[in-house]
Amino acid sequence: MYTMNDTIFGKIIRGEIPATKVYEDDKFLAFLDINPVAKGHILLIPKEHYVWVQDMPNELLGAIFVKVKELIHAMKTSLGCDLVEVVIEGKQVPHFHISLIPSYLDHSYAAWEHAKYEEGEATFFAEKIKSAL
Repeated sequence: MYTMNDTIFGKIIRGEIPATKVYEDDKFLAFLDINPVAKGHILLIPKEHYVWVQDMPNELLGAIFVKVKELIHAMKTSLGCDLVEVVIEGKQVPHFHISLIPSYLDHSYAAWEHAKYEEGEATFFAEKIKSAL
C-alpha cells in the first residue's frame, strides 16, 4: 500500500515539488496539471492521503465535491469554457484526485490529447481562475 510520502502529490503538498496552485486550504489543494488535456486543467486533491474514492470519509468526500462545484464556476467564468469535465482518478498517481478539464462544445479532444503551456502561461491560467473564486 502507498503512503502519501510515496506519491508525487505528497511531495507537492509538502512543498518539495513546485506546483502552480489555484486553490489551497487546510483540507484541499488544487493546482494545474503539468500535462493538461486542455489549458486550465486542474487537479484537486485532499491533503490527507487516500487512494480511492471509497476510502474517503463521507464528510471529506462531500466537501471536496462542493469545492469541485466552486472551481467549475470559477473556470467557466474566467476561461469562458462551455463546461468542465470531471474525472475521478487514483490509478496513475495513487492519491485520490479529481481532474477538472475545461471543455468547449465545438471541440472534442481526440483520445485525451495533451496541451502544453508556453513559458509563463500556466501562471496566467492559474491567476485567471483564482480571480474568479
